[in-house]
Parts: sequence; C-alpha cells; structure tokens
Amino acid sequence: MTEASTVSRYIESYPAHRVLWSRPEGERAGTPLIVLLHGYGANEADLMGLAPLLPEEFTVASLRSPQILAPGAYQWFPLVATDDFDLAQVEAASEYVLRWLDEIRTDHPSVTLLGFSMGMAMATTLLRRRPDDFAAVVGLSGFAVDPAVQNGLGSWGYVRDDELEGTVPFFWGRDQADPVITPDKVAYTLDWVRGHVDLTKVVYEGIGHSISGPEMAHVSEFLRLKVLA
Repeated sequence: MTEASTVSRYIESYPAHRVLWSRPEGERAGTPLIVLLHGYGANEADLMGLAPLLPEEFTVASLRSPQILAPGAYQWFPLVATDDFDLAQVEAASEYVLRWLDEIRTDHPSVTLLGFSMGMAMATTLLRRRPDDFAAVVGLSGFAVDPAVQNGLGSWGYVRDDELEGTVPFFWGRDQADPVITPDKVAYTLDWVRGHVDLTKVVYEGIGHSISGPEMAHVSEFLRLKVLA
C-alpha cells in the first residue's frame, strides 16, 4: 500500500472543494444524489449540461478535481502514461472526494457516481475503496486504474476489490473506436468489471471520446431501474 504520509502530503496541498449543484441547498435533503466527476483538463462545469438529461428525482452535484493544469483546466491525477503518475495521487484524489462526500451524504438516501474519461477512473476507484457506499456507478468513455502500471504491481492495498460481490449496478458506455482510452486500459477495465460489478455495457458507434444523446437516454433508464426503483 502507498505510504499514508505521501497521500496526506498531496491532500494537504489541495484546495477547498468546489461544487456546482442542480438544486439550491434548501431543496436537496431527502433526494438521491448523483456526483459528476469530470475528465482530464476540464472542470466542474463541464458535465453539468447532463443534469437535465438525468431523472428529475436526483440532485446533481459536479465536483472540481484538485490539481490545476491551467486556468479553468484540472486533473484528478497525472495521466497514466506520464512520468508524474503514481498511485498515491489516485489515492489522494479519492480521499479528497470521500472527505467531501462524508460531509454531505447524510442529506441523501443514496449516492450514485457518474464519471467521464478520467472521471470514470475516479468513480471506479471510489467504489473499490468504499464497496458499500454507492447505489450505482456510471462510467462513460473511461477506464479503471490498473495498479500494474506502477512498478508492475499486480495488487493495490488501497482498494477492497475482494469485498465487491458483483451486486453494485454499473453502466459502462463507450465507443470501441474511442481514440483516447488505450486498448490496455480497456482490457483491464473489462476484466475488472466482469469480476466485481453488476454490469450493463453498451457500445455506441461514432461517438469517439464523447457522450451522446442516446447514451444519456440509456443512462437515465438505467438509473430509474437500478436506483429509483
């Protein structure tokens, strides 16, 4: 497991949480929550356009990632293929989200995660760390983090994969011709989801590395069946 002191050092450098909400504060209590986790180089406003496409029963919260790339552009952790990547930064980003969630989750009967691209890597990491905390997970054009990318490690002490018994509903939407998510990431993610979640997997031709209207219609249906029902 990555040393806790290293993870703590990253977290201490992160800013206060920045969140966009679909409802004013006085109208959130008692509603199921969806947390949006944006992709690399984006910010908390990037996915809020999806909120009207989700079932109206949900409150939607979009959280900004903690590492700045440029004005208005952020990342959860460095790109996996770069020299700056390490699992400690993935863990720190996960703990950053969980600290915020622990402050607000009592207002909501359930919490669902929706992550795009690197945001899907975050959503899967959060589920792997807290297997009992989430009603469902939606991953769009993204991946799950393979610990073997760092020093050839085949295991990851931070996550609790052995406690995931294939019961958490998980929607994975992607284009097989996605030019951004590399084949090795897809292969690892496919192996991981098959062994750990209740998978709904849909392939969308022609969307590349993006999100489509038909895909969001399927996501909305998935949430109604798996969370609201």
